[in-house]
Amino acid sequence: MRSFFQKLKDGLAKTHKGLTDKIKESIGLKPKLDDALFDELEATLIVADCGLDLAVTLTKKTREACERDNVADSEGIILRLKQAMSEVLRQTTGKRAMDNGRPCVTVFVGVNGAGKTTSIGKIGCHYVRAGKKVMFAAADTFRAAAGEQLEIWAERAGAQIITSQHGADPAAVAFDAVSAAKARGIDEVLIDTAGRLQTKSNLMAELSKVRRSVDKALGGDAPAPRVLLVMDATTGQNGLSQALEFTKAVGVDGIVLTKLDGTAKGGIVLAIAHTLRIPVEWIGVGESTEDLETFDPDEFVEALFA
Repeated sequence: MRSFFQKLKDGLAKTHKGLTDKIKESIGLKPKLDDALFDELEATLIVADCGLDLAVTLTKKTREACERDNVADSEGIILRLKQAMSEVLRQTTGKRAMDNGRPCVTVFVGVNGAGKTTSIGKIGCHYVRAGKKVMFAAADTFRAAAGEQLEIWAERAGAQIITSQHGADPAAVAFDAVSAAKARGIDEVLIDTAGRLQTKSNLMAELSKVRRSVDKALGGDAPAPRVLLVMDATTGQNGLSQALEFTKAVGVDGIVLTKLDGTAKGGIVLAIAHTLRIPVEWIGVGESTEDLETFDPDEFVEALFA
């Protein structure tokens, strides 16, 4: 079986071709540390969906490190670039407030098609394998197939599930799930939510209501529920505007980035950390449960250049 690092490396093949191969090509074997070299490096980073501001920052940090250390070879330049990338990714870290007496609740948000329900199923599998008691809450009552899909994942993972009828109040489903989880000694509650309603304002208002409902069910002195935004990596920079909208509505504590193997613009991972200051916590590079794993900044950068 391939290790996740190998899967990550394979999944980043398109980005590798569009980013790291071009970087190595532009630097050459005997690089000259001049404006032309770093201008080309900056342009390559922009094309890879790092965004202008981050591309400028990475290029500046790399140049300063190369000049400071008297770097005169391509390997040295790439090493300094990798260090600058890792630094950007490590500036955000996910934090989980634990309470031994009550379940840890995570609300998953995101637009339809990003892989929200599937990500919940895969993360639930991870938690069950780690020996935790897991409950899913099918609070996406707007999309009829969402509950059925989550039930399949619950059976596959060995998790409990709370569902309701199509069109039911999502906040009530979330409240019932958290209340049941407290009574049954559940460790992790993963709540699915709708990704589309008639208008964006309706969606955000509904998500805010779900968040308040979970807070009420947990009790005032319990750790606040965490909100994870599921993003489709293939949307690139467009995903950043989505993230800002969800952050305004419910706050976002971390990112689940899916379909990274389907894009040549893996630089979006760096853009998320730099622009949003929100940690990428899970990363997906394929269809199977084992293709979604917790995100390691250094491993990502190594795979990007491997």
